[in-house]
Amino acid sequence: MTRVTFYVLSQQAPGDRHNFACRLVEKAVNQGNRVMLATRDESESQHIDQLLWSFRPESFVPHHLAQQNIDSPVLISHHEDDNRHHDLLINLRTDIPPQFSRFNRLVEIVIQDERDKVFTREHYSFYKERGYPIETHTL
Repeated sequence: MTRVTFYVLSQQAPGDRHNFACRLVEKAVNQGNRVMLATRDESESQHIDQLLWSFRPESFVPHHLAQQNIDSPVLISHHEDDNRHHDLLINLRTDIPPQFSRFNRLVEIVIQDERDKVFTREHYSFYKERGYPIETHTL
């Protein structure tokens, strides 16, 4: 069963969700995991793609956009129908990706924005009602 982890960012600066996602991706890849970043749209996919090259100058995180059809440890996708299996799903979308249950682990990043809190609360309730194991970390 998919393990669900919510990371609650207590402070918010522009780009915190994306920067934190990049740090999680780097850590997961260094531990040998394959990661999928589920983004809201093409613009966010492109932004994450660029950020993974630049969020830390000394870091290299091999990644690709879903439409590039390349095999790398990190896949960035805003499409619902991408069925490549990965160990970790980082959900940056406002909805729950339909394929989430085939991942070993799912991460939701909560920022201090009232609109975003609404959908992350809905996500939490969804996972809890269905019996998924949930961890919450406040940072």
